[in-house]
Amino acid sequence: MAIDLRTISTNPFEEQRPGTSGLRKKVTVFQQPRYLENFVQSVFDCVEGYKEATLVLGGDGRYHNRKAIRIIIKMAAANGFGRVMVGRGGILSTPAVSALIRKHAAFGGFILSASHNPGGPEGDFGIKYNITNGGPAPEKLTEAIHARTQEISEYKILRIPDVDLDEENATVFGQTVVEVIDPVADYAALMEEVFDFGAISDLLRTPTFKMCFDAMHAVTGPYAKEILENRLGAPEGTVVNGEPLEDFGGGHPDPSLAHAHALVKRLSGEGALDFGAASDGDGDRNMILGPDFFVTPSDSLAVLAANADLVPAYTDGIAGIARSMPTSRAADHVASAMGIECHETPTGWKFFGNLLDAGRVTFCGEESFGTSSSHVREKDGLWAVLMWLNILARRPGESVGDIVREHWAKYGRNFYSRHDYEGIDADAATSLMDHLRDCLASLPGREIAGRTVETADDFAYTDPVDGSVSTHQGIRMMFADGSRIVYRLSGTGTVGATLRVYIERFEADPAKHGEETQEALSDLIEAARNLAEIEVRTGRPEPTVIT
Repeated sequence: MAIDLRTISTNPFEEQRPGTSGLRKKVTVFQQPRYLENFVQSVFDCVEGYKEATLVLGGDGRYHNRKAIRIIIKMAAANGFGRVMVGRGGILSTPAVSALIRKHAAFGGFILSASHNPGGPEGDFGIKYNITNGGPAPEKLTEAIHARTQEISEYKILRIPDVDLDEENATVFGQTVVEVIDPVADYAALMEEVFDFGAISDLLRTPTFKMCFDAMHAVTGPYAKEILENRLGAPEGTVVNGEPLEDFGGGHPDPSLAHAHALVKRLSGEGALDFGAASDGDGDRNMILGPDFFVTPSDSLAVLAANADLVPAYTDGIAGIARSMPTSRAADHVASAMGIECHETPTGWKFFGNLLDAGRVTFCGEESFGTSSSHVREKDGLWAVLMWLNILARRPGESVGDIVREHWAKYGRNFYSRHDYEGIDADAATSLMDHLRDCLASLPGREIAGRTVETADDFAYTDPVDGSVSTHQGIRMMFADGSRIVYRLSGTGTVGATLRVYIERFEADPAKHGEETQEALSDLIEAARNLAEIEVRTGRPEPTVIT
């Protein structure tokens, strides 16, 4: 086949800075001529040694996924990659991309997703680059990519026919082999290595055990059907909304109480299922439910770590735990009791990569419904679900709620909630954070909500492996009784700014563990709003979402 290599002149676009998990914008922004091409070429311009190497490529199936994949294939071939591995149908979950990069010693990979954000022609789109270890590009690289996007003047692309993405095949374009692969097989095989599939299968085949996995018409559907129903023997129909759709069926692919209404209903009241779970757009987040019981992501990380020895891959123990700074301190208590390291990092899975590669930690988690381990270098929603199922199988007769309540009795309960103010004016959000920074020096020793502020700071992180420093990662107020208030601007939205306020209170007394979360935190919630002057500065009297 004749190869027509073209070098196309271009001009920079403003605001192509990757956020906490890649570049996310409205679909209409990515549909602009040269927008995607500029970003992809900027990535290629900032990395070295990829000639004749392998690139992994796939996404969550949202609108614009196929067109973007075909553009990236042509650009990867033009830039000298020797092999491009693409998931059939353009489908690859985020953890599957990480697993493929690691298994096939790929140079890196592109993940096309806006995670839990809505899809469709008027929805969101995103792109993220993952490096050789399978994890997200570190800050040093994302900053270099952004800098390159602001000066780029040309990109390379082949003029070749579009690849058939719906059949597994291999096509040669010059020196590049484009291979369309089964998106599920390698990931499912990895899960069989990690978990006791025999024990989980026995649980799922038990007539009295009922569960539901809601794939939310997102990428995890094919993975869950293959693993839960085909390999583990769960009844057909255990996986619902299992077909990935470009607009997620008109829903919001966010595995949370706010958006998984039908699943929550099936876990509530008389006749409730024994176990419920959901995942998000690209398969890296998870929600865990028991009968009339919601497991917060912070508690989930702590419980999984405390029970890790029940799972084959972790029977010899875990090296340590890492959590993002806004995530509750529940995991810290477990690490202390186990005598292992516990690291507090900025938000963004990329900050866990060095710790995992150095063998300092085994389990990682974020309060934003992300949990995973050293088996990949990404959040992994289905892994978390299988962890819970493996633990339930090894603790027969105990419900999800029983396991969590027993955990609280042993380690104490961290009452915890996140209040999101979405789509607020960006300038107002920046002003609010500046106001809080101006207050920091005066806060230690001050009485707030009947508690004494012990320390207050603008969180900065020094990576213990490579010494890199990340600053301005969130405003923290720590109280003498172990309570916390944290303020942070999110980097995952596409419109305006999202202010996240995290409120936490530790309670050691089991007699008080049954209190309703918002009630238990009510005085701190009021103090958090007043201290930041949220309503005055943003015009929002109440948060958009409470989790």
